[in-house]
Amino acid sequence: MSPRAIPLAAAFLVLAGCGSSATPPAPPAPAPTAAVTPPRAPMAPKEPDPGPALPPIPYEAKARRDPFTPLVIASGSKGLTIGSAKLVGIISGPQPLALVETPEGIGYILKAGDTLGDGRVTEIGADSVSFAVAPKPGEKAGIVTLRLRTD
Repeated sequence: MSPRAIPLAAAFLVLAGCGSSATPPAPPAPAPTAAVTPPRAPMAPKEPDPGPALPPIPYEAKARRDPFTPLVIASGSKGLTIGSAKLVGIISGPQPLALVETPEGIGYILKAGDTLGDGRVTEIGADSVSFAVAPKPGEKAGIVTLRLRTD
């Protein structure tokens, strides 16, 4: 046989096997079982034993505030009052800002709606800022206006 005849014979055998009209064999029948068992429910994993109790861990403050003690919030005469602050400057623009300083020398840059001490900024003018002051027990709410000093 020539070398060219071998691939030709292989192709003929492959093509001859593709055109068969024989039906494929039926799948094998399942093996008969004696008893049908229902499927098992999945089992939850077993919890591990808790083991020995851990000793409590003490909190060491080391000059820090204990985070579990309640805060004492200053109110009344102890906290910042608008009457004790002074207006240092006004920054005009689309949203004017007021520069306010406390008696301790701490400065704040405030816009309308900001809160400082016992008041909330309601209006910032060209040379003044107005605060709505929270009422103290037995008093009515009021408005405090701070003006720039002109000297």
